[in-house]
Amino acid sequence: MLERATAIREVQLEPGIAPPSELLLSDAPWIARGYVSDWPLVKASQDSAQSALSYLAEFYQGRPVNAFLAEPESNGRFFYNDEVTGFNFVQVSTQLSQVFDKLLAFSQSDQKAPSLYVGSTQTSAWLPGFNEANALPFELPSPMTSLWVGNESRVAAHFDFPRNIACCVIGERRFTVFPPEQVENLYVGPWDLTPAGQPISMVDFHNIDYGKYPKFKQAENHAQTATLQPGDVIYLPNMWWHQVEALSAVNGLVNFWWQETPGVYGSPTEALKHAFLSIRSLPLHQRQALKAMFDHYVFAETNEHLEHLPEASWGRLGEVTDPLARQLRAELTNSLKR
Repeated sequence: MLERATAIREVQLEPGIAPPSELLLSDAPWIARGYVSDWPLVKASQDSAQSALSYLAEFYQGRPVNAFLAEPESNGRFFYNDEVTGFNFVQVSTQLSQVFDKLLAFSQSDQKAPSLYVGSTQTSAWLPGFNEANALPFELPSPMTSLWVGNESRVAAHFDFPRNIACCVIGERRFTVFPPEQVENLYVGPWDLTPAGQPISMVDFHNIDYGKYPKFKQAENHAQTATLQPGDVIYLPNMWWHQVEALSAVNGLVNFWWQETPGVYGSPTEALKHAFLSIRSLPLHQRQALKAMFDHYVFAETNEHLEHLPEASWGRLGEVTDPLARQLRAELTNSLKR
């Protein structure tokens, strides 16, 4: 745990009652203790980890899952090898029921166990019926619901573009979060080789090398943290960096990811990839010129820069309607085919 981290704000929410809409649009994280304590899975976990895994097994239909396995020497940190040419773990395709058996066996062993987890497994596909039995008391726009289950582990700080409500359902989890603008102080690793899809911070929060990562001290000044018990939930706004530590011998987390914008808009991270391709290698003066254009047309906070034009002529400079979004997608698709 980072010494200078402050506590994530806690809000009071009653189980079964929808939160105020402003909380779901917040640009700062929050915690709601016990908000999903009425879920059957949480109630099962309060009996025992075995009861919780048995409950999950009732929904499992046998579809293989992707499991991450690291040797005991990793101390639960899923990361790169020393040369950053690969990883300190392996991925295996297996049955979720076998993962559950391994987790229970590891939890009862006197020996230091390997670290094992199954991450971001879509519940609608792998555990049909689970979502209906363990639901949030409000609607989200086209959410993606996923299960994470494993033993003690550390997933390095990373970001996700969608908003996220993460529900602790088995064991304890610690979240350490940073606002998006701390990217320059988190020493982010490669984009082309990532442990699970998103680039991660290279800083080991349990053994910080300030000689190698001096600016991380600035990031620490903005860190927030909280430890979740079964039934607690955390809300993470878009793009917030978060390290997640599973602290118990058996842990479970259910994520709800969503975004308000229509799917036809695509993902902003794809726009960033396009910028890597077409902008990053340009001479500095050209990149600075394009930065001015992006600031003017994309990142302007109001429409003041368009007021000299009739609104009917704004086109793509104004609101992106569904037909316009599809037109832009077609233009981009055609240009990338050349």
